[in-house]
Amino acid sequence: MTRTSDDHDFATSTTQHDTTGMTGSDADTTAATSDASPIEELKIATTSHDDLLNGGPRDKNGKPRKPFANWLYAVVFIVVDMAAVLIMQTGVTESSTRVQLSSPLLGAWSIIGKMFTQLNFVFVLNLILVGLFYLVLLMLTNRLWVASPIVLALASVIAVADHFKVESRYEAILPSDLNFLQSNTGDIVSFIPTGSTGLIVGVIIGIVAFIALFVFLNHIDGRHGSMIRSGDSARKASLGAVTRILLIVLPVMFLGMYTAQAGTVGSWARNFSSWLGDIPSMWDSVYDAQRNGVVTSFLRQMNPDVMEEPKSYSEATMKKVAARYAAEAKTINASRSNNLTDSTVVYILSESFSDPSRVPGIKLNEDTMPNIRSIKKDTTSGLMLSSGYGGGTANLEYMGLTGLSMANFSSSLTSPYQQLVPSETWMPTINQLWGSAVNSIAFHPYEPSMYSRATNYKKFGFSHFYALQGSDIIKYKSKLGKSPYVSDESTYKSALEEISGTDDNQFVQIITMQNHMPYKNWYANNQYKVTSTDSDTELGKTETESIETYAKGVSLTDKATKEFLDKLNKLDKPVTVVFYGDHLPGIYKTASKDTDNSVVLHETDYFIWSNKASGTQGTKVSNSEYSSPNFFVAQTAEHMDAKVSPYIAFLTLMHEKIAAMEPPVANKIQGWDRIPEGQDIYLDSKGNPMAESDFDSETKQLLEDYKLIQYDITAGKGYLKSLGFMTVG
Repeated sequence: MTRTSDDHDFATSTTQHDTTGMTGSDADTTAATSDASPIEELKIATTSHDDLLNGGPRDKNGKPRKPFANWLYAVVFIVVDMAAVLIMQTGVTESSTRVQLSSPLLGAWSIIGKMFTQLNFVFVLNLILVGLFYLVLLMLTNRLWVASPIVLALASVIAVADHFKVESRYEAILPSDLNFLQSNTGDIVSFIPTGSTGLIVGVIIGIVAFIALFVFLNHIDGRHGSMIRSGDSARKASLGAVTRILLIVLPVMFLGMYTAQAGTVGSWARNFSSWLGDIPSMWDSVYDAQRNGVVTSFLRQMNPDVMEEPKSYSEATMKKVAARYAAEAKTINASRSNNLTDSTVVYILSESFSDPSRVPGIKLNEDTMPNIRSIKKDTTSGLMLSSGYGGGTANLEYMGLTGLSMANFSSSLTSPYQQLVPSETWMPTINQLWGSAVNSIAFHPYEPSMYSRATNYKKFGFSHFYALQGSDIIKYKSKLGKSPYVSDESTYKSALEEISGTDDNQFVQIITMQNHMPYKNWYANNQYKVTSTDSDTELGKTETESIETYAKGVSLTDKATKEFLDKLNKLDKPVTVVFYGDHLPGIYKTASKDTDNSVVLHETDYFIWSNKASGTQGTKVSNSEYSSPNFFVAQTAEHMDAKVSPYIAFLTLMHEKIAAMEPPVANKIQGWDRIPEGQDIYLDSKGNPMAESDFDSETKQLLEDYKLIQYDITAGKGYLKSLGFMTVG
C-alpha cells in the first residue's frame, strides 16, 4: 500500500491533535504512532478512545499490556460454557431409581460420555442453551471478565439448590419453585438439609475463587475483557452498538421461542431437542435432569401443557358423560339416607406423617403411633399412595380438595397450585358443597403464600385461611422443644375453637407443619432409637438423627390427634374427619437406595373417622385398604352413608376398579416388571400393581371418562358446569 502526501498530512495532524495537552509517557506513546504501519494503525483504530487517552493498561514497569487475542476469548467462552453445564449437572447426581451415580464427577461425566458411547448429544444441547444466555450477558456487560464469573456463580447456586432438593425430596428444581421467591424467602433457609454447612461454605469459597481469577485476568488483559470495541469514530461506535443489540435480541428470541414450545410434542423446539438426543422423562424430574441435562429438563416445563385434549372431547360427549353418572348417582342415592353437608367434615393433611415401622431396613425401639394404629382398626382406613417423597404436599392437597388426579395431567404440569389454579376461571372443590364461603375455613400454621395458598384458597371458596401472616392469623402458635414449627396440638386447638364455636356445619381444611423437614434433634430426652436391620449396613449419623427426631414428632402427632378426636367426640354436632399423611419424609437414604422399596416409600397412612353425634361412628367401608387422595370424597360419602353428585358417583365407581392411582413416581414395582417405563401407577384393592394392558373394558371406559372430566374442568370449555355434574340431586 502506497501512502500519499495527503494521507501522511492527515495522519500527522490527527496525531498532533490527540497529543495536545498530554505529557510524559502518554504523549510519548501517542506520538510514537505517527509513523505506524497500516496494521498498527488498524489496532489503534479498534482501541477505545478512553484507552488511547489513558495510554492503555500497563504493567508494573509502566509498559502497555498486550490485549488478549480473539481466539483466547473464544476458548474462555467455551470453557466457561462447559464448566457451567457440568457444575449444574453435579447437583442432580443423587442415586435415582433408574440411574446409579456414585459421585458428582461421575454424574457430570455421564452426559459427556454418551456422546461417544451412544452418539447422544444432549450435552451439546445444554451447551447451546447456556451459551446463548452467556452471550446475552456478555453483550449486556461487554466484559468477558465480568460475565464469566456471574455465569459460573449462577451455575453453582443452581447446583447447590438442586442438590438440596434432590437429597430431601428426590425432585429437581422446577419452574414452579420460582414462586417461592415471591414468598417469605427467609423461611426457605429452613428447607436446607442438616449437615449442609460444609457444602455451602465450599461453594462460597469456589465462587470467591472464580471472582479472584477473573479479576486477575482482567488486570493483565490489555482489552479488559471488552467484547465489542467501539473505536474512535461515530461509524465504528454505531456498528459496535448495533452488533451488541443483535447479539442480545437474537439469542433472547431463540430462547423465548424454544422455551415456549420445548414441551409441545411435534414442535420445532421438541424436534430440535430430539435430534440432539433429548428423551423427555418428566415423570421423574431427577432422572430427566440426569438423562437430558438440568437446563433442558427445566426449560421444557416453563410453559407446561395442562392436558392433552381427548379425541372425543365435545359438548355432546360431555352431555353423555354427565347423563351417564347422573344415572349412577340416582342408583347410589336410592340406598343412602344422609347428606355430606349434614355434618362438619374436617380434612387433616398431616405433614410427612407415615408409619416408620413400614420402612424396610430400619427398626425403632418403640411404636411411634399406637393411638392412630388403634383408631385405624375401628374405622375406615388404609394406606394412601402418594405422588411425593419428601415433598409435593400441595399436589396431594389439590387432589384431596378437587377429586382430580395428577396422573391425568401432562407430565410437564408439576404443581397445579402454581401452574394451573391461578389462571382458572372455574375450579370446583369439595368444600363448595357446603354452600356459602362462610362455611369453609382452613388452617395452616406457616407462611400463607407458600404454594400460592393464600390466593388459591380464596378461589376455592374459603372465607378464612388462618396462617402465621396475612389478614387471618392462626390463634395458637406454640412450638415444641427446639422445633421452628407450630405444634399439631396448637393447630388442632385453633381449629377446635372454630368448629365448636358454631352450630353450623362446615368444611374445615387443616394442613399441619410440626413434622416438616429438617429434623435436627429438636426434642430433649427423645426415647426413640433407630437401628439397621441389616448387620452389614449401618445408618449414617445424619440419617439416624433425622429418623429419631422424626419418630418423636410422629409420636407427638399420634397423641395430639387422639386428643383432638376425643374432644370432637364430645360435641353435640356431627363431625367426620379425614386424616392422611401427604408423603414420607425424605430421610430414608439407606432404604431409598434399593429400587425395590420405591412403592413402599410412597405409601402413607389415612383414616376416615366420625364422632358419636354423627351416627356413623365405627363404620368400616369396603375397598379401603388402599386409596389415593382423589378418592377421599367418594369414600367419605360412603362412610357417612351420604348421597352423591354425578361427579362423586363417578369417583365411587372409579375407586372400585382402581383403588389408588398416581403419576409414575416409581417404575420398578417390587420386582414386578410388567409396567412399562412412564406408565401411571395403579394399585388394586390389595395394593398389587396393575398394568393398563390388563384393564377390562369398564375400567378403560372409566379412565377415558376421567380424562374427559378433568380436561373439561381444567383446560376445556367447562361444559359440565351447567350440567349439574357437581350438584347432589
